[in-house]
Amino acid sequence: FLLTALAIWIESGRPVFFKQKRASIKSGKSFYFYKFRSMIKNADELKDSLICKNESDGALFKIKDDPRMTRVGRFIRKFSVDELPQLFNVLIGDMSLVGPRPLPVKDFDKVEEGEEFWAAIKDREKVKPGITGLWQVSGRSNIGFKEMVLLDLYYIENMSLLFDLEILFATIPVV
Repeated sequence: FLLTALAIWIESGRPVFFKQKRASIKSGKSFYFYKFRSMIKNADELKDSLICKNESDGALFKIKDDPRMTRVGRFIRKFSVDELPQLFNVLIGDMSLVGPRPLPVKDFDKVEEGEEFWAAIKDREKVKPGITGLWQVSGRSNIGFKEMVLLDLYYIENMSLLFDLEILFATIPVV
């Protein structure tokens, strides 16, 4: 934690942490989600200008070589070190280690699905969001929004301590 915070601070100053309102579903219970900052300070402001380069769909925004990323950011993302502050989210009870991935609240507005879609995925909110989940170990950046939601729903229907342990162990080689 200390080395990562120091590296971010030396390269690009404060803030060292990135916080963002996230939720499991549209209009669902939101909370502040914490990560080490891996992008330039005004990255959110530049996101709209990069929307044409989005390599994903729905509420997901992914660019392989995102120009907003810092040098330290590339390194900490490569090894998922940027995710470590989410352990604070687990400690305060907003998240668990395994569960559906929470998404930025404002990104849900970009999903062009009808009310029946949102009603069908309401179960995502039955469990706490997770640092890792079936989506992350099944393809991470190569999976679209609808596939992610289906994997989350499969996890919810089949969740157990053994399944959580299986996902946690499968996370290690992915990281």
